Amino acid sequence: MLRHDLPASLVVFLVAVPLSLGIAVASGAPLAAGLIAAVAGGVVVGALGGSTVQVSGPAAGLSLVVAELVMRYGWRATCMITLMAGALQLLLGLFRVARAALAVSPAVVHGMLAGVGVVIALSQLHVVLGGSPQRSAVGNLIELPQQIADNHSHAVFTGLLTIAVLVGWARLPQRLRIVPAPLAALFAASVTAGTLGWDVTRVDLSESLSGWTAPLWPRDDWHGIIGAVLLVALLAGVESLLSAVAVDKLHSGRRADLDKELTAQGVANMVTGALGGLPVAGVIVRSTTNVRAGARSRWSTAMHGLWILVFALCLGWTIKLIPMEALAALLVFIGVQMVNVGHLRNLRGHGEVPVYVVTMAGVVLIGLAEGVLIGLGLAALSALRRLTWISVRARPESDGRWHVLIGGSLTFLGVPRLTSELRAVPAGAAVELDLNIDFMDNAAFEAIHTWRQDHERGGGTVDIDEIHDEWYAMAASGARMFPAKTPPRAPERWWLPWAHRRRRRPAPTGPLVPARPTTAGDSPAVPDLLAGAREFHRRTAPLVQPFLSAMARKQEPSHLFITCADSRIVPNLITASGPGDLFTVRNIGNLVPRLDSAPPDDSVAAAIEYAMGALDIRTITVCGHSGCGAMAALLEGGEKIHELPALGRWLRHGDHSLARWAASGGDDGGPLDRLCRSNVIQQLDNLRTYPQVDRLVHAGRLQLVGLYFDIGTARVHVLQQPPLTASPL
Repeated sequence: MLRHDLPASLVVFLVAVPLSLGIAVASGAPLAAGLIAAVAGGVVVGALGGSTVQVSGPAAGLSLVVAELVMRYGWRATCMITLMAGALQLLLGLFRVARAALAVSPAVVHGMLAGVGVVIALSQLHVVLGGSPQRSAVGNLIELPQQIADNHSHAVFTGLLTIAVLVGWARLPQRLRIVPAPLAALFAASVTAGTLGWDVTRVDLSESLSGWTAPLWPRDDWHGIIGAVLLVALLAGVESLLSAVAVDKLHSGRRADLDKELTAQGVANMVTGALGGLPVAGVIVRSTTNVRAGARSRWSTAMHGLWILVFALCLGWTIKLIPMEALAALLVFIGVQMVNVGHLRNLRGHGEVPVYVVTMAGVVLIGLAEGVLIGLGLAALSALRRLTWISVRARPESDGRWHVLIGGSLTFLGVPRLTSELRAVPAGAAVELDLNIDFMDNAAFEAIHTWRQDHERGGGTVDIDEIHDEWYAMAASGARMFPAKTPPRAPERWWLPWAHRRRRRPAPTGPLVPARPTTAGDSPAVPDLLAGAREFHRRTAPLVQPFLSAMARKQEPSHLFITCADSRIVPNLITASGPGDLFTVRNIGNLVPRLDSAPPDDSVAAAIEYAMGALDIRTITVCGHSGCGAMAALLEGGEKIHELPALGRWLRHGDHSLARWAASGGDDGGPLDRLCRSNVIQQLDNLRTYPQVDRLVHAGRLQLVGLYFDIGTARVHVLQQPPLTASPL
């Protein structure tokens, strides 16, 4: 472990020193406070923490809170607030409530960090320009044009040089980026300013390291003190825990123990508060650097803290060479990076961008605590809206009936929309109302029930079918309602092959149990078939029985569907059709023998005659597929089927398809694929050899359709007659 953790700790140390100094500047705290926090976060959390590779230290996201506390209470009192916040974190960790922090919307956290980044960038930009920041982000924005107009040449040059190195460092080859970008930028700015004799502000660490004083109890109303302690404890704790979860995704080692991590963060904040340091939190930038540098254990985190302590005690004098404008430029760069566009992309797919934007705007325009509270409120309202979202769709059918589908969770919040949509149904209409809901409160029930009674009094009819659960029926009967939403049912997976469902199948029960037990040598086909029938009886039969009962005496299909007998082709699956839709003919190769074919075939001819004469079919579809074994046998000249004489005689009906394929030329998609497509077109031509089919096609009363199912991509294509092309549905 040591051979990996030692070099990783040195890399993190080089990153942590300039960041800690910069965050101390942004917080309005002594420079030494940043280094003290880095040492406490590294050593204490590294020794006690629950995350393997997370690095803790002063966090830019807390700088606004600390700056406000310093202005209100003073630095020594702020240290006492940090100490008490650490004690609170310790208690929360011991009571094992850390995972509750994960209930905070990431949109709020990322929006808060982005808002903090904007505020830091705006305030420190004034320092880069040689001025001083205002008390608010709005004030900084208003004063910015005047600062830019003034001439602050040396300060501006130092800041611009620092930012240029930070931006350009990432574009250098990997072998040249051994030194971290922040350290390289500060070194370049310090050397350049010193060499050219620029008039810049220098910083001195020596007095702050030697002038330790004990924390002081804040002098203020106890309500304000408690609020400050809660704010520091919760913000630092949530940021640490979310960072630990994010860091777990970067490595394959042991997952973080969040309660242990929160306890360690509390101890570290007690230590840093007692020693005069900034609040400590887990930070993603240094943690990511630690992982990429090859760290394997918490030793890397602990050793990086020791290196910072050695640096502060032995090389603290070198910090006075760093221009204050360079640290400010580093903070501007960090602030801009905190507005992470990648988070917006992730949140956009879940509809949480408004929460992010509102939180960020609240932090920038009003304040950190206020912005977070506004973001939490909006996130809660958004979640409530999603939980109570309903869909209402009312449309007339061709027979004059109206079909109304209501889905979602029916609460009082959805009643206005529900009643508005139901009013669109004309009086006296016959209505089929489908309720696919998982909850219904009394207000929603009253709205539907009242509408139903009014509609039926007006001469209409309402037939209610509850698809998910009988919420309406129970409420109408006066039965006691469920206290919570109905858990969603497991998705129906009837379309999976038997082999994929065999492991999850329950033990056989009911009347379809085999008469004799199966043995190891038996084929699984029979038990699979019986289990499938049981599953049909249990799940599907109750749903389709009303429709099958209505069509039990007569079928009225819309298509004659001719397709291959291949087991991978499921006509109702690839056409999303149900019982009574397709009059299906299946044979090897989806062939339609010509009327004058030899040997003659009455099977397909009988189906065509019955479909035209008895069923009054108006569409005939021929559906082929990729990798058809019958077409492969045609290409091979029947070499592999000489022991299957009946199959050989049947495949003679495919000779016209083979001739069409040979005449068409080309090899787009391979010879077999092209023959499979050509075969479909040829069968459409073969259908025209039947006089009744040809007559109806000429009269425009019958349509012939060619389909091609690509098994590998699960795509259905419509085939058009020459030139042979395919258009996806």
